[in-house]
Amino acid sequence: MDPGNNTGMSKFLLLGLSEDPELQPLIFGLFLSMYLITVFGNLLLILAVSSDSHLHTPMYFFLANLSFADICFTSTTVPKMLINIQTQNKVITFEGCLSQMYFFLLFSGLDVFLLTVMAYDRFVAICHPLQYMVIMNPWLCGLLVLVTWGTSFLHSLLETLMLLRLSFCTKVEIPHFFCELNQMIQLACSDTFLNNMVMYFSAMLLGGAPLTGILYSYGKIVSSICGISSAQGKYKTFSTCASHLSVVSLFYCTSLGLYFSSAATQSSHSGAVASVMYTVVTPMLNPFIYSLRNKDIKKALMRFFGIAALKG
Repeated sequence: MDPGNNTGMSKFLLLGLSEDPELQPLIFGLFLSMYLITVFGNLLLILAVSSDSHLHTPMYFFLANLSFADICFTSTTVPKMLINIQTQNKVITFEGCLSQMYFFLLFSGLDVFLLTVMAYDRFVAICHPLQYMVIMNPWLCGLLVLVTWGTSFLHSLLETLMLLRLSFCTKVEIPHFFCELNQMIQLACSDTFLNNMVMYFSAMLLGGAPLTGILYSYGKIVSSICGISSAQGKYKTFSTCASHLSVVSLFYCTSLGLYFSSAATQSSHSGAVASVMYTVVTPMLNPFIYSLRNKDIKKALMRFFGIAALKG
C-alpha cells in the first residue's frame, strides 16, 4: 500500500479485543450486558434527580450531567463494536472514525471536567458550609457546566481537525475496538510531529489541571475534617464526599493503569483490553457507587417508581 493523501477514501479495520471467532459470542454478550446496565443505571439516576425536588441541589445537578456524559461516552464505542461482531464486518470509514473519535474525546473530557467541578462543589460544601448556597448559586452551576462543555468541545474539535492534515493508506488496521486518537496518529503515512505535540500538550494541560484541582480540593477537605472534634462529625462529613472520591479514584486509577500497562507491554491489544476499564466498566459502576450508600437517591427512586406504579 502506497502512502498518499487518501484521507477521503480511506477505510479502517477495527480489530477489536480478540480475533478468535470462538470468543466473539462471549465478548458480544458481555459488552451488551455492560452497555445496557450502564444506560439503564445512569438513566435511573437522571430520572431520580429530575423527578425529586429534594435533589434539585448543585451536587445532584452535576451528578445528573455526569450520568448523561457517561451514557454518551459509552454509546460512542460499544454499539459500533457490537454491530461489528454481529455483522462480522470490522470496516469503518474515515469519516466514521473521525466522528467516533470526536465524540469520544468530547465526552471523556466532559467526564474529567465534571469530576473536577464536583470536587469543587464538595470543597465549598465542607469548607464553607454557611456560604454554600450563596457561592454555588444556579447561575454559577450553569456557568460551570457550560464551561466544561465548551472546553471539551474545543479540545475534541482541535484534535479532530489536526487529523485532517494527515495522510493515511487506503486500508489500515486499528488494534482496538474503537478509533483511539493515539492509534490513529500512529497509522498515518505522513509526518505526525505536530499532532503528537498537540496530543501530549493537551493531555498534560487538560489532564493535569483538573487532577491538580481535585487534589487541592480534597487536601482542603481533609484538613477541614481533621479540625472536627467528634468522630461522628468526621464520619458524617466525610460520607458526603465518599462516593465522589470513589468515582475519582476509579477513573484516574484505571486511566493511569492503562497508561503504565501500555508502556510496559508495548502491546496494542493489551492496551485495548485495559482500556475497557475506563471506557466501559467505570461508567457502568458510577450509578451503583452513587446510589448504594446514598439514602436520598434511594428515596427518590422509591418515590419515582411508587408514582409510576400509581399512575400505571
